[in-house]
Amino acid sequence: MTVRSSVGERRPSGRTGAGSPAPRLAVLDGIRVLAAFAVLFYHYAVLASAWGKPTAEVFPTAHRFAVYGWLGVEIFFLVSGFVICMSTWGRSLGDFVVSRVSRLFPAYWVAVVFTSLVLFASPEVRQIKKYTDVVVNLSMLQGGLGVPHIDDAYWTLFVELKFYVLFAVVVMCGVTYRNCVLFCGLWTLAGVVAPTADSGVLSFFAVPSSSPYFIAGIAFYLMRRFRPNAVLWAIVGVQFLLAQNYVGPRMISNLGRSVAQQTPSWPAHVIILLGFAVMAALALGALDRIRWRWLPHAGAVTYPLYLIHMMAGLTIIHHFRAKVAPVPLALGVTACMVLLAWVIHRLVERPLGRVLKDSLRRGVQDVRVGTPSRPPLDRLPAQPSAPEAERVPAGR
Repeated sequence: MTVRSSVGERRPSGRTGAGSPAPRLAVLDGIRVLAAFAVLFYHYAVLASAWGKPTAEVFPTAHRFAVYGWLGVEIFFLVSGFVICMSTWGRSLGDFVVSRVSRLFPAYWVAVVFTSLVLFASPEVRQIKKYTDVVVNLSMLQGGLGVPHIDDAYWTLFVELKFYVLFAVVVMCGVTYRNCVLFCGLWTLAGVVAPTADSGVLSFFAVPSSSPYFIAGIAFYLMRRFRPNAVLWAIVGVQFLLAQNYVGPRMISNLGRSVAQQTPSWPAHVIILLGFAVMAALALGALDRIRWRWLPHAGAVTYPLYLIHMMAGLTIIHHFRAKVAPVPLALGVTACMVLLAWVIHRLVERPLGRVLKDSLRRGVQDVRVGTPSRPPLDRLPAQPSAPEAERVPAGR
């Protein structure tokens, strides 16, 4: 059940007044959990570097399903478009930057350090060639500098950053229905033109293989906040069609050409269709009754789990593959990664995120006022006098 405001805005009925938050959408956490484990399943049951032989021989049955786990990334992007549009409504650019930095970096810094230590200690599936690569990775900007990712899963973070930079323009102009629709249209146009345009900048920001998911997520949120209409359904429909064009190339980049040619692509198209259908149901309020209490806790762990599971997990699998059977080993590594992700979330991400957010807010406030305030020099506390025993008598 929803409540409409005087301007036609549709808000969740749990909103009790101005400034009070709407109930958390537990379904989003559930989608994140499914997407995170799909990616983990793909990495552990498809990548042969950890097992030393084709994974189709190691997991003959599971492999047939795991080859589509890379689609979890696309679902993450779909959710991200929805969440970013939702979380920036009514906020300033400074609030947006503070929110994203304090949300992304604490767990990411720990993940980079943790994965680097694992790879330095046991360079079995990946070697870090230069220490400076680790330093640059801490910035999350390595994708734009041509520096190797410490963990291959980090490539998605740079795509997210591009989305944030583009959507920051909307935030500066004001996050309104009209501006969001205009943004969706312009980014769609850029994604269509970029593959054939001779422009490095356009290709860099258009990210045509990923942008359909972000754009569709924004449109789904507009449906939920206001109401569905022909324009929003058209945006979603166009993004769904554009996404189909990149299924083949994405399968080749993830599985290799030979494996991709032997793997049917129709399940990937169906999974994308299901992802769009679930988000549509969420936008229409059909899933609001799902409020399982464990979902927000599970969803909170998905980000650190995504950051740490790949290279560290593959290294552990490679190290113990001759001593432990494949299924117990994969399940054991998964359990360890989930536990470690929970520890990072509770002991690092939450407390450090709060400290970082408070510090950044003060810095943003200084930017807003133009010149940071500082007490005059004559009002600064005087230096304490030296203790009696340290004073030198006059004349000596």
